[in-house]
Amino acid sequence: MKAAELVPLGRTGVMVSRFGLGLASLGGMFAPVPQEQAIATIDRAWELGVRLFDTAPVYGYGRSETYAGQALGRRSRAAYTLCTKVGRLIEPGGPDTQPIWADPPPGLGPRLDYSYPAVLRSVADSLDRLGLERVDVLHVHDPDEDYPAALAGAYAALADLRAAGRIGAVSLGVNHADVAARFIREAPAPGPDCVLLAGRYTLLDQSALTDLLPLCQRRGVAVMAAGVFQGGALVDPDAAGGLPPATRARLEAIRATCVPYGVPVLAAALRFPFRHPAVETVVVGARTPEEVAGSVALLDHPVPEELWRSLAADGLIPGPS
Repeated sequence: MKAAELVPLGRTGVMVSRFGLGLASLGGMFAPVPQEQAIATIDRAWELGVRLFDTAPVYGYGRSETYAGQALGRRSRAAYTLCTKVGRLIEPGGPDTQPIWADPPPGLGPRLDYSYPAVLRSVADSLDRLGLERVDVLHVHDPDEDYPAALAGAYAALADLRAAGRIGAVSLGVNHADVAARFIREAPAPGPDCVLLAGRYTLLDQSALTDLLPLCQRRGVAVMAAGVFQGGALVDPDAAGGLPPATRARLEAIRATCVPYGVPVLAAALRFPFRHPAVETVVVGARTPEEVAGSVALLDHPVPEELWRSLAADGLIPGPS
């Protein structure tokens, strides 16, 4: 599989590369990222054929969107797909701050608001920060934070934007598969077009298989798989120490099974989500040009079918249904 391969995003006319660059880290998640480094990282992704970029207002309280616009504004707008999110307004004194952002702009913070007017304002604010005329995909960000308002207000606003041709797809950005499944069932037709799902269809967590992925497959809802490195546990063995003992043992068994096939566990982690037909792309973050180049190379790494059969035979991933 090639990271630069372009495929349709489910039933929409939006095209995405198999590898998408998530821009949370470039917003300063856990550690600051200088502007020059952020733009160089996006530039390197572009050189490698990446044409899907995912950001959000809350990522660095607007910083990620600003960097994205500075890097992508030099490119043909028709040549890439850009996603951002709604549900939080970035404003002076916004109360819903998150400690994970290392150096957000002083005096600004997020305020949770899924109402129809707030969503339209959020989109306008995002376009201002991006310096662009449109985004392609809008995710309702963390709808579980205020589910009734997200369904009644945010979804209605995004559905109207879609009907007016101002966006190409309505999506959900979620960490919980059950929330996404409920939202897809309860949203008025035609419903969301896709789901950005973090950490729930990975080598270590396949909870999305219970309900969400079969539902998406039946309804033609595309899935963008994020969090495939499980919060860094697959990248850094020390980070795995925080996992429950049973999960840590499972990770070590997966690593051991990959060795005879010459497959890095991170390559298997990137390729695994594509085992389900609803998954169109994986979205992975990076802080440096080297990190994004490394992830692209891992996705391109061959993974023999025999490895998947071995993992399934050992009960480490689901077998064929």
